[in-house]
Amino acid sequence: MSSYSRKEFLQLSTGLAGALALSPSLGHFYCNNSNKLKTFGLQLYTIRDIFEKDPKGAIKQISTFGYKQLEGYERSLGLFWGMKNTEFKKYVEDLGMEFIASHCDTDNDLERKAAEAAATGMKYLIHAWDGNCKTIDDYKKLAETFNKQAAVCKRNGIAYAFHNHYYSFQKMEDQFPQDILMQNTDASLVDFEIDFGWAVAAGQDPVTWLEKYPDRFRLCHIKDRTKGSTKMEDTCDLGTGSIDFPRILKVAKKNGMQYYIAEQEHYPVSSLKSAEVDAEYMKGLKF
Repeated sequence: MSSYSRKEFLQLSTGLAGALALSPSLGHFYCNNSNKLKTFGLQLYTIRDIFEKDPKGAIKQISTFGYKQLEGYERSLGLFWGMKNTEFKKYVEDLGMEFIASHCDTDNDLERKAAEAAATGMKYLIHAWDGNCKTIDDYKKLAETFNKQAAVCKRNGIAYAFHNHYYSFQKMEDQFPQDILMQNTDASLVDFEIDFGWAVAAGQDPVTWLEKYPDRFRLCHIKDRTKGSTKMEDTCDLGTGSIDFPRILKVAKKNGMQYYIAEQEHYPVSSLKSAEVDAEYMKGLKF
């Protein structure tokens, strides 16, 4: 039992409030701890050079970095990299992580993939590339394809999303393809994963899009760009580049963002070292 009287407690509380007001750094420490990411993930493509040779070994190596969520991608071995869906699920969970989503060839055998993914408790299958559209009408047709594929996913108990690259944020026929995709898809079926690195590479401010389409971007790739680079694909370790993630993620959180996933495509040392550096950045990220 505290020996403080009510009067003393009020005096102490008032004094602390005054200290916070007079010291911006102290106020930042107390107020922003709650805005740290409690959970964040890694897109396994980041460590593709070791992951594709030894999926289990690679996942085990990154399990100590602090990632609690994993996002996969599909190659010839399938969504679960030669393992049964339940085997993959157990392996990841035994290491203290959760397999939440995967980039996926949604144009082939989607019914089976959606059912197997849903059985593991995964949250999303993600259509990750479709850069062959030549006209705005092509993008409208693509939006209809997304609606149909998303309905298959929903029927099987899993959500569907589209992941952007640079091309959907570059104007075509004086319109942004990203607008066409978002305006012509059913918001109850189709979500979006915004890749901040690609959006910025295309000359866009992600904040504009997050505010324009609240509750549509549910996942994000936190991918940094080398300072001063003009190369479209030039990525770097998180926190060493040009993108102001605290500013962007503050807006993302207000507009329905649920999953925060680190991804990197180029490395100063190695993919594994960059995955570790990225995890440390994500742990300290405040917004």
